[in-house]
Amino acid sequence: MSDGYALFDLDHTLLPYDTQALFCNFVLKKEGWRRVYLLWYLPLLPLAGLKILSLRFTKRLFFSYLFGMSRDRLDKYVAEFLKTDFDSSLYPEVVAELERNRAEGRTLILNSASPEFYLGPIAKKLGFDFYLGTDMGIGKTVSFLPPISGPNNKQGAKIDAMRERDLIPPDVDMLANSWAYSDSSADIPLLSVAEHGVMIHPGEKLASVGLEKGWRTLTPSRPYEGKWGARMASLAQAFGFYSLPKPE
Repeated sequence: MSDGYALFDLDHTLLPYDTQALFCNFVLKKEGWRRVYLLWYLPLLPLAGLKILSLRFTKRLFFSYLFGMSRDRLDKYVAEFLKTDFDSSLYPEVVAELERNRAEGRTLILNSASPEFYLGPIAKKLGFDFYLGTDMGIGKTVSFLPPISGPNNKQGAKIDAMRERDLIPPDVDMLANSWAYSDSSADIPLLSVAEHGVMIHPGEKLASVGLEKGWRTLTPSRPYEGKWGARMASLAQAFGFYSLPKPE
């Protein structure tokens, strides 16, 4: 293992979208009939907002749009998605940070709550040394409620996962010569474990913590305005109606 690490979140960090919603948008444009999942997903979504349904179950329910799809077809869609919608959506400024850390010899770790069936190919595409995500069981075909093994990889679970897999030392509170990148206050543990933190379009809570800790801020251009713009983009993607901006 190297003397330093670069730890990256994925959604709204390497790109301005929730990758789960962006991939859903991609699939629904291919197979529009899969919008039927909205018949049960949308009525139950308010229960998630009220925390009556767990985030874990809500994630499983969302991925019911893939119900019955073969693993071969899913992998084909992931590969095509990475070459098209995902690739065109990446923040150049954050990718430049990834390449800087690579050039400076740090171990690159992609650490996200996203399911590993597409997180692994993303990590390979971008040249990460390791990746950690949510272990969602797919099998030969996708079940109605794909099972999740282990924790939903969020908040402190990200640090636990890196230590359990011996990717970072178990007895070090702060990794020297290391950088961490995220947009979310849920990733304060991830940002805090590295010597240098970088916030991507932070909200008020994260910005306040970052100011105290001296973390840097990056604000790359986004195809929408603010928090509500991001939510509306995700909503349109969940329906399969979102059109990516054309490259300038």
